[in-house]
Amino acid sequence: MVQALPKLVTFQQFVDWLPESGRYELHNGVIVEMLPTGAHGVIVGLLNRKVNVWLDQQALNYFIPNTAIIQPLGFPSGYRPDLMLVDPAGLRKEPLWKKESVITSGDTVKLAIEVVSANWPDDYARKFEDYEAMGIAEYWILDYQGLGGRRYIGSPKQPTATVCLLVDGVYETQLFRGKDKIVSASFPELQLSMTQVLQLVSAAD
Repeated sequence: MVQALPKLVTFQQFVDWLPESGRYELHNGVIVEMLPTGAHGVIVGLLNRKVNVWLDQQALNYFIPNTAIIQPLGFPSGYRPDLMLVDPAGLRKEPLWKKESVITSGDTVKLAIEVVSANWPDDYARKFEDYEAMGIAEYWILDYQGLGGRRYIGSPKQPTATVCLLVDGVYETQLFRGKDKIVSASFPELQLSMTQVLQLVSAAD
């Protein structure tokens, strides 16, 4: 469930307003409170654990920030992906990082993952377009309930992982379902399937 607050604000006003508790994003000037379900939280939590273990095993110098915000430059928007891999080297060039934990360059984010909930159009359209324009190399949309429109996940609708890979500035997408391994061009050693994602939900029921 997503609750939108109607007052239009600038990105700086949004950053200055952000409370310590709760999860909020800014969508074209509108503050949106993100209210994920319990299952959503389980998937995000266990996904974080799996990716962190994998980072240690591969000895990769990336990390998963807890409070970072992605801002598409030139737009009054700010997103907090459910999971993102950040390159510390890129943070040296981020003008807003030290003061406000804001990332404005797509090169700094190596992977962004959104776990789909009731606001699925944001993941498939708004964020897809903005992450693409920023130049984020890889973007995953984990739709564990099959909520997305048929134009995105096909028919019949079913749990689907959409991997968006930036090629010549444009996202090329590939869909993965069931036991199919989610193939990451950037991180081929990261093994995951939609069946495993659904098992995470079942284990928490």
